[in-house]
Amino acid sequence: MEPMIDRIGGEEKVHLLVNHFYDLIETLPQGRTIMEMHLKGHGLAHVRPEQFNFLCGFFGGRRYYHELHGHMNLREIHAHVEIRHQDAEDWLAVMERSMVETAVPEKERAEIMATFRRAALMLVNVV
Repeated sequence: MEPMIDRIGGEEKVHLLVNHFYDLIETLPQGRTIMEMHLKGHGLAHVRPEQFNFLCGFFGGRRYYHELHGHMNLREIHAHVEIRHQDAEDWLAVMERSMVETAVPEKERAEIMATFRRAALMLVNVV
């Protein structure tokens, strides 16, 4: 089966998706807490390229994040951040909107969102 990255339109689509996602994070009320998390962590400058690097590998393309950091462990990446259930839901809602607005095909979007939901809920570390 063709890798997800190819099914959604390659690295160009991943760039578009990541940039649109963070444009929404920076402007929607749902994104406020996520923005604050980034500001408390490593800041905003690295977020877009790191998300691109991670998602390329996550979608079955080149594993840029792994090449740079030696792993793609989501728990390790987010260990320094307090993540509540609502934060995960907000992230998922904004990502789904980003995928709709960047024309990720419905079938692929459903597969991606199911995987993202499992991953996001696994990262919740504050009750």
